[in-house]
Amino acid sequence: MTTRTTTPDRPAREGFWLRIIAIASILVVAAIAFLILGPRPDTAGTLDVSALPTVNACLNATTAVLLCVAWLLVRHKRIAAHRNVMLTAFGTSTAFLVSYVLYHFFKAAPRLYAGNFRPLYLAVLASHSLLAALIVPLALVTLYRGWASTPARHRRIARITLPLWLYVSATGVVVYVMLYL
Repeated sequence: MTTRTTTPDRPAREGFWLRIIAIASILVVAAIAFLILGPRPDTAGTLDVSALPTVNACLNATTAVLLCVAWLLVRHKRIAAHRNVMLTAFGTSTAFLVSYVLYHFFKAAPRLYAGNFRPLYLAVLASHSLLAALIVPLALVTLYRGWASTPARHRRIARITLPLWLYVSATGVVVYVMLYL
């Protein structure tokens, strides 16, 4: 990985991208919140999306594994491989997000928990949902800083992003298991 020298316009460029990331994050989180909490769209029930929760759990599990592999790679100073695995993890997370939006766009209503561990389920779901909203801008900023070759700034935010992103991915699988298995 090459490191770039700091230029006078670097803060201006980063500020521009941070504003773009903030806007994109707000739009993504607002769209998901509306699909879950808002009125059901006319498209609800018009397409069979019953397989998507399983697809989503698989994408979350894959993301969790990729994050662990990427962490091991960076610990062994295999930066190019780390970058590629992180981009793949971002890809699987993005595929999850698209699949999740499609599911809630075409599903008549979210599935309700019917098990015996409701307080545990609600605690996991609440922490998962709150951190999932937070991980959108964190992951984007972390990827931007890695891509922009600012290693110290990338490491500083990655130390926060990695455990949260891993938690969100793993608890996504836990929520699926509690709802569907």
